[in-house]
Amino acid sequence: MFKLFKTTPPPTLPDFSVLGTDLHSHLLPGIDDGAPDLETSLVLIRALEDLGFKRIYTTPHVMSDYYPNSRNLILRKKDEVQDALDELGMEIEFGAAAEYYLDANFAGMLKGERLLTLPGDRVLVEMSFHQPYRELHRIMFDLQMKGYHPILAHPERYPYYRSAEDYENLKAMGCALQINLLSLTGYYGKPIQSAAKTILDLGLADFLATDLHHARHAANLRQALSHELVVKTLQATSFQNGIIKNKT
Repeated sequence: MFKLFKTTPPPTLPDFSVLGTDLHSHLLPGIDDGAPDLETSLVLIRALEDLGFKRIYTTPHVMSDYYPNSRNLILRKKDEVQDALDELGMEIEFGAAAEYYLDANFAGMLKGERLLTLPGDRVLVEMSFHQPYRELHRIMFDLQMKGYHPILAHPERYPYYRSAEDYENLKAMGCALQINLLSLTGYYGKPIQSAAKTILDLGLADFLATDLHHARHAANLRQALSHELVVKTLQATSFQNGIIKNKT
């Protein structure tokens, strides 16, 4: 005789509303490797809204060689998207900052213009995936002397940072750490997933974000709601996304 056993379905999340704010994405039309046009921008914003986010701060790349976006251009594109959201009656809070690439051009920019920041004068920065920025200590010091609070985007994706000491050193410089949600699922590969888990296990992760570029990311974020590590992380760990909430 066969016995029927009830199996408990794996835990899932209804959405990412526990985070509230997404502080890293590429949703402004036509200015970097994210949304190519306004229609796509709106589709991706709707996807984030459906995933439970109440606020979005999109962060286009600022890279001298590839995406030399200016403060004025970013804000103009943000207003274009906001006008379209208003026309559609979408009430999600939408703001813009930037993801600054650390290079010699950024060091010069820091001496001159006011950076485009997340609320609280938080500045999202990234580095080359091939080698660390040699002047990282100095630029972190200079940022903080100017009153900024640096956030390093996706530290788990830099192959030259893999140890607990590496991540502790970044924090010691005064740099907050932002992990990509899809890193937890293995989307970028197992070594990156392992690095993200190391940062989490050390209690060094400050923010989780989507780094949303396109529809494939959005589909994988939907699937991530039932990924074991994502579910466990969001149920057991509190992140600081909630402090990014003052609309600019």
